[in-house]
Amino acid sequence: MKKLLVIMAALMIAMPAMLRAADKPKEFVVYSDKGARDNHYIPSGWMGDTGDIKLNDQSANNPHSGTTCMEFVFSGKRSQNNGWAGVYWQNPPNNWGSKKGGFDLTGMTKLSFWARGAKGGEVIQKFMVGGIKGTYPDTTSVEIGPIELTDTWKQYTINLAGKDLSYINGGFNWVTTADLNPDGATFYLDDIKFEADTSMKPEGKKQEAMPFYVYADSSSPKNHFIASGWMGDYGDLKYDGKSKDDPYLGDTCIKILYNGKASQGARWAGIFWQNPPNNWGSIDGGFDLANATKLTFWAKGAQGGERIEEFKVGGIMGEFSDSDSASIGPVILNKEWTQYTIDLKGKDMSYIIGGFCWSASLDNNPEGATFYLDEIKYE
Repeated sequence: MKKLLVIMAALMIAMPAMLRAADKPKEFVVYSDKGARDNHYIPSGWMGDTGDIKLNDQSANNPHSGTTCMEFVFSGKRSQNNGWAGVYWQNPPNNWGSKKGGFDLTGMTKLSFWARGAKGGEVIQKFMVGGIKGTYPDTTSVEIGPIELTDTWKQYTINLAGKDLSYINGGFNWVTTADLNPDGATFYLDDIKFEADTSMKPEGKKQEAMPFYVYADSSSPKNHFIASGWMGDYGDLKYDGKSKDDPYLGDTCIKILYNGKASQGARWAGIFWQNPPNNWGSIDGGFDLANATKLTFWAKGAQGGERIEEFKVGGIMGEFSDSDSASIGPVILNKEWTQYTIDLKGKDMSYIIGGFCWSASLDNNPEGATFYLDEIKYE
């Protein structure tokens, strides 16, 4: 009798924990259908060129399941002059980390979603979970991309195994650029949800295969960094990532105009290509480029004689700093396309968010400078 009572007592103690485990959801929905009661986040966090985005969150145009899906139209017109745009699903709406909200998603190991393009060939720079900073920051940041969409529904997965999901306000996010979609992009999303899939295993940052492009062509899915880090007299710069002025290879090249007017009083200017965009070391992004032994690129000046003080790889500092840096310069550009090389042998390239950079000064370009870049890649 005493033994039976001991067993019963043990079962009573264990029962709440067993119930909690049984009650723990196997999935947590971001979006399933317009107005669905199990939707938990709102696509309220519009970023970048917000005027380039249109959203229909109840599109009946061939949803993956149910009666509706989400239709996004990105015009790529650079309405706020950023060259990129994106949307965060947040809780509560418009919460950039200033309010306590979000959810404890501990136990979830992946986020899955379905996506398709209106025509196929639309390129999304990244899809992401977490990453919102502020007083109440997300506890993780995980992304995949770039992804070239097809014109039929396809499921994609973000691996969250081993990540700290104890506070997630930014439940889902997409970002794309005008360079990747020079004619804009219309795409659809459906059935976005977190899942507790026990088969998912933690994955580290993989070593990227070479060659690995910073810039191949304006709409190429091979592009892995964004020219978002404008520095110094940034008001003196004009950037065209789809110039057709005699590209070295392919359909387009990069054209940069530096007018040298010292609009911010710095007397110099430059641009960092970053991953993700505008990442000055505050976000865990970038790539493991340990297989790279050099970065090569092609450049030319509009007149010849333009002086670039430095071309650089890495060097961004912060909470998530680049693992190393290397540079060449000063470089006097020719009027003809010329290839340049930054030697990376012996450098720690295991974590790079600042994929490429240039800087030029007013003192050495008193009339300003117009120059071109193409085929920027790690090898």
